[in-house]
Amino acid sequence: MSIFEVELKKGKFVIPECLTCKDVVWPPSDYCSLCFGKVNWRKSDGIGKILEYSKKGNIFFCLAEFEKKIRIMGTLQVYSNQPEIGKKVKLDTCKVDGRNYNFTMTLV
Repeated sequence: MSIFEVELKKGKFVIPECLTCKDVVWPPSDYCSLCFGKVNWRKSDGIGKILEYSKKGNIFFCLAEFEKKIRIMGTLQVYSNQPEIGKKVKLDTCKVDGRNYNFTMTLV
């Protein structure tokens, strides 16, 4: 099991960043896909922006971009404001359920 999955099971969204070229490595890996350097795992600030969204019944879903490179899909909690492309979101929860990754975000 990767460091990414171990931390995700704890509810933490960690990002690999190359120690040599400082690039964010995605998909997650222990080595940089550009220079093959080792990575440092760090916690994300969890702030991203909506690229796309949809609604099924009363549930919103979105594709959001984090760190200008990482794109994840998840459930979007909407309390008062309606989602719009480009609006900021905060990653609230993340977990692994069997082989599935689950992410929940809220509008900022």
